[in-house]
Amino acid sequence: MSEKPATTIVGGGLVGALLATLLAQRGFAVEVFERRPDPRQAGYAGGRSINLALAERGLHGLRLAGLTEEVMDLAVMMRGRMVHHRDGRTELLRYGRDDSEVIWSISRGRLNIALIDAAERAGARFHFSRRLEAAEFGDGVHLRFRDDQDGSLHEHAAAFALGADGAGSALRAAMNLELPLGERIEELGHGYKELEIPALTEFATNAVPAEAAAALARGDPFAIERNALHIWPRGNYMCIALPNAEGSFTVTLFLPSQGDPSFATVDTPAAARALFEREFADLVPLIPELDADFAANPVGVLATLYLDRWHLDRRALLLGDAAHAIVPFHGQGMNCGFEDAVELAELLEAHHDDLAWTFAEFERRRRPNAEAIARMALENYVEMRDSVADAGFLLRRELGRALAERHPQRFVPRYSMVTFTRMPYAQAFARGATQDALLRELTEGKSRLDEVDLARADERVRERLTPLA
Repeated sequence: MSEKPATTIVGGGLVGALLATLLAQRGFAVEVFERRPDPRQAGYAGGRSINLALAERGLHGLRLAGLTEEVMDLAVMMRGRMVHHRDGRTELLRYGRDDSEVIWSISRGRLNIALIDAAERAGARFHFSRRLEAAEFGDGVHLRFRDDQDGSLHEHAAAFALGADGAGSALRAAMNLELPLGERIEELGHGYKELEIPALTEFATNAVPAEAAAALARGDPFAIERNALHIWPRGNYMCIALPNAEGSFTVTLFLPSQGDPSFATVDTPAAARALFEREFADLVPLIPELDADFAANPVGVLATLYLDRWHLDRRALLLGDAAHAIVPFHGQGMNCGFEDAVELAELLEAHHDDLAWTFAEFERRRRPNAEAIARMALENYVEMRDSVADAGFLLRRELGRALAERHPQRFVPRYSMVTFTRMPYAQAFARGATQDALLRELTEGKSRLDEVDLARADERVRERLTPLA
C-alpha cells in the first residue's frame, strides 16, 4: 500500500478536531485550518446555545481518541427530561431504564479545546484565524485563506481537502462552484435565543430564589435539578435548560419566526419578560440577567441541509454539519458528526491509495443515516415542545417501556436505539416506525396502561419484530 498522504482539514471545530486526532494517531500528517482564533487564547464565544448532549455514538469516538476520562470530567449526567408544566408541576421522564442509560451535558467550548489539545498531542498542526476565501480544483486543491486578525493572505496546496467547517461551509460553497452538489436548505420556521441560569454562587445574596436557598446552604450550586434536561413545553414553542459543570444552566428559548408569540413579536427585552412572566413564570427568578441576555444574544436560525453529493471525486469531501446539518432536537448533531469522523478515519486508513473510491464509499455508508437522523430530529421537536404533555404520547411511552421489559431482544424504544447504541440511524428509524405503529394500534381508544391487552401485545410483538442481534 502507498504511503499515507498528507491530509488537509478545513474546520477545527468538534468534528474536524476529532478527525485530526484519529488520523494523526494512525500516522497521517494532518494540517487543520480554522477560521476562528485559537479558543485556548481568545476564549470561546458563547451566545448560540453552546451546550451539547453527548451520547453513545459520540462517546465511542472519544474512546478511540483516548479522551473519555478527560471529557467526562467536564460533563454532567442527565437522566431524562424534567418537564415543567404550566401549573407548576414537574415530572421526570427517564431516557432509559436506569442510570446506565443516560446522556451527558457538556460545554461546546471546553470539549473543543480538549479535542484540539488531543489532536496536537497526536501530531496534527493547527492554523487558526484562517478563513477560506477560495478553492481551485485541478489535479489537487489550491486553497486561499485570509487571516482575520491581520488581513494577510495564505496559500495552501493539497492533494485533497476534507471539509468539516460547519453548516455554512466555505469549502462546500467552493465545491458547488466546481460541480453542483444539489444543495437544499429547509428552514424550520422557528428560531432560538440563548439565556442563562447562573450558578447559585453567582446570585446576589438577597436574590437567591427561595426554592433554591436550601441547595445553596448545603453547597449545591445548581438552582434546579442538576441531572436532567429541563423542558418547559408550551405547544408551538418551548424553553429548555442544560446543566453545566460549575452549576449554571444554558437556557434556550425556541419560538416560531412569525405569529404570536414569535421572534417577530417578542423582539425586545420587555416583550421577552412579558412572555416569560406569562408562560415560564418559574424561570423568571432563575434568570436574573434575562433582559441583558435577550438583548445581547442573537436569534439563531434552525434549518436542515440536504446535499445530493458530498464529494468531488478524489479531491474534496464534506462531513459533519458541512454535509448534513440538522436541527438540534435529538441531541445528535455532534454524535452523528463524530460517527462520520470515525468512519472516515477507518476508511482512509484502509483505502488511502484509492481516494475516489473511499470518498464515494463514505458517502454511500453515511448519507442514508444522516437523512434518517435529520427526520428523527424534526420529529423530536414536536415531541419535546408538545407531545411530552400529551396523554396519548405518554400512554404509548408507558406501553413501550412495558414491552421493552417483556421483550428486551425485540422491542427497544427508538430513543434508546438512537442514543444508547450505535445501531445505524436508518435501521433505528425503520424499526422505530414499525414499533410506533404497533403502539398506536394497541393503545387506540385506551387511556390507561391497565386497559391494554398485554397478552395480545406480546403476540403482536413476536409477529412484527424480529430479535435484535
